[in-house]
Amino acid sequence: MDSHILEHAADSGSRLQDLAWMVLFAPLIAAAGSYIFLRRDRSLTAGFNIAAVALSFLLSGVLFAAFAGQNVAGSPFSWLPVAGLEVSFGLRLDNLSLLMLLVVTGVALLVMLFSTGYMHEDPGYSRFFCTLSLFVFSMLGIVLADNFVMMFVFWELVGVSSYLLIGFWYDRGAAADAAKKAFLTNRLGDFGFLLGILLIWSATGTVHFGSAEAFLLAHPLALGSTASLAGVLIFMGAMGKSAQFPLHVWLPDAMEGPTPVSALIHAATMVAAGVYMLCRVFFLYTLPAGWPDWLGFLQGIPASSIIAWIGGMTALLAALIAVQQNDIKRILAYSTLSQLGLMVLAVGLGAQLRAPNAGAAMFHLVTHASFKALLFLGAGSVIHACHHEQDIWKMGGLWQRMPVTFVTFLVGTLALMGVPLFSGFYSKDDILATSLEAAPVLFGLVVLVSVLTTFYMGRLLLVAFLGRPRGSGAGQALESPPTMTGPLIMLALPSVFSGWQIFGVSQFLTRHFWPTFQVHELDPLFGPFNHNPTAAMFGFAAVLFGTSLAAWLYVGAERDPLPGLIGRLARAMRHRFYFDEIYEATVVPLHDGIAAIAGWFDRWVISGLFVRGLPGTVEIAGRALRLVQTGNLQTYGLWFAAGAALLAVLALKK
Repeated sequence: MDSHILEHAADSGSRLQDLAWMVLFAPLIAAAGSYIFLRRDRSLTAGFNIAAVALSFLLSGVLFAAFAGQNVAGSPFSWLPVAGLEVSFGLRLDNLSLLMLLVVTGVALLVMLFSTGYMHEDPGYSRFFCTLSLFVFSMLGIVLADNFVMMFVFWELVGVSSYLLIGFWYDRGAAADAAKKAFLTNRLGDFGFLLGILLIWSATGTVHFGSAEAFLLAHPLALGSTASLAGVLIFMGAMGKSAQFPLHVWLPDAMEGPTPVSALIHAATMVAAGVYMLCRVFFLYTLPAGWPDWLGFLQGIPASSIIAWIGGMTALLAALIAVQQNDIKRILAYSTLSQLGLMVLAVGLGAQLRAPNAGAAMFHLVTHASFKALLFLGAGSVIHACHHEQDIWKMGGLWQRMPVTFVTFLVGTLALMGVPLFSGFYSKDDILATSLEAAPVLFGLVVLVSVLTTFYMGRLLLVAFLGRPRGSGAGQALESPPTMTGPLIMLALPSVFSGWQIFGVSQFLTRHFWPTFQVHELDPLFGPFNHNPTAAMFGFAAVLFGTSLAAWLYVGAERDPLPGLIGRLARAMRHRFYFDEIYEATVVPLHDGIAAIAGWFDRWVISGLFVRGLPGTVEIAGRALRLVQTGNLQTYGLWFAAGAALLAVLALKK
C-alpha cells in the first residue's frame, strides 16, 4: 500500500515538473506559430501570444504552490556529451527560480495587455507581439537553467531579442543605432562571462550549478589563485546585462524602442537577468579571495568587494544624471540604472556578512519589477495622451486630465522613493540594513542615492503632472483607454503590498540563501523600524529631505532652477558626464586603430605573404623550370655545355 502511494506521489511530482517545460516553451511556440501562420491577422496574433504568456503565468503559480521551499531538477537530458564535459538541458526549480517565474511572466503579461492599446495603430503590431514572446522565452530560459552553458545560450538569446525590440522601429536611425549599441556593449560583458565559465569548469570539472556548488563547498580552495578572478569574470556578464559602470551607456539609449519594451527590459527581464545570475551563482562570492600572481596588487580583495563598489558607483552616477534629464523615459531609465546598482551592491555586501545572504538584492528586484513596470507604462500612457511628447517641461496639469494614470504613477513614485507602507520602503530598507552592517561608507552612499532618488522623482511628478499645461499636447490630453489603465491598476497593487512581511517575500528569499533562517514574529507594516531602526530612520529621513528639496525648487516652476544654482555640474549631469563623448574620443579611435593594423596585417602578411605569397612563389618557380624543359636538343646541348663549364670552373678553383 505504501509503495503505491509513493509511486503515485512520484508520478504526480514528475507531471508537475513537466509543467516547467510548458512554462518555458509556451511563449516560443506562440511566437513561431503566430509569426508563420497568423501574422496577417493582427488581433489573432496578439491574442495568441498573450494567451501563451498567460498560460506560463498560471502554470508558474501552480509550480510555486507545488515546489516552494524545495530544490528539484526537471527531467534533464544530455545535450553535449564531450570528453571531460557533460552539458545537460535541465530545469532548476527552487525558491529563487519559482519567484522569478512569477515576476517575469506576470509583468510580461501586463505589458502585453498594455501594448494592445499603445501599439494599436503601429504597422508592425503582429511582429511586435511575436518578438515580445521570443523575449519572454529567452528570459524564462535564464531563470530555469540548471547549468552555466544553458544559461549562456539563453543569455545570448535575450541579447538578440532585446536587439530586435530596441530597434523595432528600425527605419529610425536613432533606434537602429541604440540597438547596435546595446548589442555590442553586452558582447563585451559576455566575453568575460564566457571566460569565467571556462575557469570554473577547468577547476570543478562541471558546469552544473548544483554540482559546482557542492564541489566548491567540499573543496573551497579548488579555484585557488583564480577564485576572485573567476568571480569578477562572471560578474562581467552582469555588468553588461544589468548595465553597470562602465558598461552602463547602452541602457538609456534603449529608450528608442517602444515604451512597453522599455517597461519590460527595465523592470523584470533583461536588466534583472544580471542580478538574478549573481544570486544564482552566489556560492562563488563566498569563497576565499584569490588572484593570479600577475594581479598581485589585488591580493586580499575579494570579488564581492569589487562588485559592491561598482554597484555603489553605478547607483550614485545614475542618480546624479537623472536629476537633470528632461525626457520622462530617460529619467526612469537612469532611475533603473541606479536601482540596479543598489541591487548589485547588496549582492556584494551580502557575500561579506557572517551569514552570507543575497536576499536583499532579490527582494528589491522583485518589488522594483512591479513599481518600475508601473512607472514606465504610466509614462507610456502620458506619452500616448500627449501625442508622443516626452519632455516633462512641455507637460503639466495632467493630474486633472488623466486621474487614473496620475494616481497609479503616484503609487509607483512613492514605492520607488521608499515611502513607508509602499513596497520599495521594505526592500530598500533591507539594502540599507545590509550596507550598515557590512560597510558603513557604502551605507552613506546608499542614503545619498535615496535622497537623490526622492528628489528627481519628486521633480518629475511636480513638473509633469502638477501646475499648468505647458504644451499643446498636455492641454489636449485625455485619459488612456481601459486596455492601458487596467494594467496600471493591477501593477499598482503589488507596488504597495508586495513588500509587506505578511506576504513573506523577504523571508522566502532569505531561506534560499540561509536555510536555517527562522521568522520569529511578523510585523507586516513597521518591521524595518524594529529590525534595524538606524537604517530605517536614515531611509525615512532621506525621503523627507529629498521631497522637501524637490518641493522647494519645483512647485510652480516654469523652467528648471537647478542649473542656475549649480552651474557646470548641472550641464555635466544633463550631458551624462560626457561618457559617450569620452568613449567616442578614446575607445572608438583605439578600436579603429587596432582594426586598421589587424586589417593591414591580414591583407599583406597573412593573405599576401602566406596565403598568396607561398603559392605565388611555387608558381613562379614552376614557370621558370618549365622554360628549361623546351624539347629542343640545341637548347639542351647549350645547358649541358654551360653546366660542364661551371663544374670545370669550380673544380679549378679548388
